[in-house]
Amino acid sequence: MIKSIPLFLFLIFSFKAIAQPQDSTITEQEEDFSMYDNLDYVDQGAKRFCTSKVIGLSPQKLISIGYDVQGQTDISSSSVGMLNQQTEFSNVRFSHGLRLQGNIPVLSRNNIIIQVIFNYLEQRYNYDQTLLPIPTYPFRRTILQNGIRSTGLGTTIFKPLNEKSFLLFQATGDNNGDYGWDNLPDLVNTRLSVAAIWGKKVSDRKMWGFGVSRTYRAGDLNYIPVFLLNWTAANGKWGAEMLLPARANVRRTFNSRNILLLGYELEGQTYRIDSRNAFSALPGYNNLELRRSELRVKATYEFSLSGFIWLSFQAGFRYNYSFNVDTLPNNNDFFRGFTGTQPYLFEGKLSNTFYSLVSLNLVSP
Repeated sequence: MIKSIPLFLFLIFSFKAIAQPQDSTITEQEEDFSMYDNLDYVDQGAKRFCTSKVIGLSPQKLISIGYDVQGQTDISSSSVGMLNQQTEFSNVRFSHGLRLQGNIPVLSRNNIIIQVIFNYLEQRYNYDQTLLPIPTYPFRRTILQNGIRSTGLGTTIFKPLNEKSFLLFQATGDNNGDYGWDNLPDLVNTRLSVAAIWGKKVSDRKMWGFGVSRTYRAGDLNYIPVFLLNWTAANGKWGAEMLLPARANVRRTFNSRNILLLGYELEGQTYRIDSRNAFSALPGYNNLELRRSELRVKATYEFSLSGFIWLSFQAGFRYNYSFNVDTLPNNNDFFRGFTGTQPYLFEGKLSNTFYSLVSLNLVSP
């Protein structure tokens, strides 16, 4: 009898548990998050910085491979300095050239971003040899037969100061001339371009800044003020991307994979043109440098082929701004600016024409 008591108690409590009704209205109690109101984040005391990104901008091109073609044009030049020669004309059926550009991040932190930039640009001239088989002027002879090239290497540094302001630096060294793979350029002729900008990050859709630039975009060496604006409208369809006076674009975004840009860009450099010149030993033809600059009014359509691979089609009108030639005293560049009165050795002219540019691009995520 005593042995059966535990079994009896077990059956009673088991039956009670089975018979206990289940309340289907009971739910899990919600957590009271107010208990965390007085807690602080671990990094709350850390300094915060603005970013370089603006919502809606056209994708940043990490690597770009393109080809540029310009239509028919005439090249004319006349001496101004010591050479007494008549004006000479050359008819160029078309000009063309490869373009390689890159913008590779090497350091990306919340307090600094450093990128390495490089470029290779060339212009080859297909001229009418029936009208002028051998140009008389040595500088025109070498550019028509050998073309001109530009190779550059530099860096861009974005340095945020706080959540609203930043500094932006860019420096590039370009070696330009009529050189080829069999006659590489002399590094002594490298031309340095520098820009420094202070700016404000107003919001995720707008940033602006102003600064100063040492540039060759107008052909000659110049020091000019610059203004930066990157902006996207609240609806995300319209925007602006500007670095005045070098370039400006109004952007129309159709969707995340298709954009249209309308604007202009000023392109220019100085080119050493006597490195392959058979007449460079003649008096007045030593240490020649072409001051080349052009304004491109353009429309650009860019779209995603697959993921981060984009294709770009650009077409527009190329307006000649400068195509003059200097002789450099003691092989050194000098400052003429916009108001200098130093005479050119040759004053050249390129007739204006239409152009097109197609490029394949690897863009940033």
